[in-house]
Amino acid sequence: MSAAYYTSLDFLEVEREELFRKQWICIGHVGEVPNPGDYFTTELVNEQLLVVRSPGGMVRVLSNVCRHRGNVIARGAGHAARFACGYHAWTYSLDGQLLRAPLIEDNGHFDKRNCHLPQFASETWQGFIFVNLDGTAEPLAPALAATEPYIRNYHPVDRHFLFGAEETWNTNWKCLVENFMEGYHLSPTHASTLHAITPTVLCEKLPNGPGFTGYRSNFSPTCAERGPYHEDLTVQERRSDVFYSVYPSFVVGFCPHFTLYMCLRPLTVDTVGIRWGITGVLRDPESPIVKDYIKLCKAFCEEDRATLESLQKGLKSRYYTPGPLAPDNFEGTIWDLLQYMARRLGGSDRAPAGGSDA
Repeated sequence: MSAAYYTSLDFLEVEREELFRKQWICIGHVGEVPNPGDYFTTELVNEQLLVVRSPGGMVRVLSNVCRHRGNVIARGAGHAARFACGYHAWTYSLDGQLLRAPLIEDNGHFDKRNCHLPQFASETWQGFIFVNLDGTAEPLAPALAATEPYIRNYHPVDRHFLFGAEETWNTNWKCLVENFMEGYHLSPTHASTLHAITPTVLCEKLPNGPGFTGYRSNFSPTCAERGPYHEDLTVQERRSDVFYSVYPSFVVGFCPHFTLYMCLRPLTVDTVGIRWGITGVLRDPESPIVKDYIKLCKAFCEEDRATLESLQKGLKSRYYTPGPLAPDNFEGTIWDLLQYMARRLGGSDRAPAGGSDA
């Protein structure tokens, strides 16, 4: 694609409205809110979100904006019995029902029983929490059903939440999605971290579907198996990682012993917000095996970050001309991502002209 695909402010606004408000967007993992009252907060295209496990065990995605004057209610993550706005002490239940509005609730013109925080449509897939802001998206699970044979034996839902972090990288969100989803860069970019484990030449594209694309990165014959892993894994699954992108912005790698994921959202045309984490077969986040894997992930993520932030600078050159994609096993997923964008945005009346670099 032309540089404008990654640098146009006009195109970003189309993406924010047509993708991030209308599609299923992953915002975290259920393991971040294991118990009733556990919560975390996040943001998506200027919507402040409050993700909470309610007393009945349901994970809800509520608006994190007070119904009184619009102040943000909760911050960060933690555990609460109720949520109180720090501005005027309006207080809400874990389900979003208004419980208290000081000096107003007894007035005849206001009935607090009819006041609650808006709840957004949400679904979970393989333990990951997705939200649809405008509530019009088709159900998520059917669009991802074809991934089941490739990830079933990893039992991702049974894996334990072990690590989470939030970062901002200075690159366009699509650059990071594409980078996560192609094996072409594994050997040159990650020569000291991933090449010895999953070299580029052993990558193979998997069948794509209406809601996803994926590939398998096979282990080098000299690389030992990585465990502990579930007994259901086949010999091939013990010696490979499976990577998927759930359109438009969720990327996840199912590995024999761990799952690595990134929930991505555009902040500006040049910055992407990342909520990433690791789940695994092991329960103890202090296990040396877990710590070593986190260290490895941080190392290759820093390599990716340096490359992508350099890429974003290069894409602003007036003299850049796009090159061809590598063969299907190495960059075929990029073609799938582009075809998805064409289906979703190609006919949009709001899409800018192809040559725009505004």
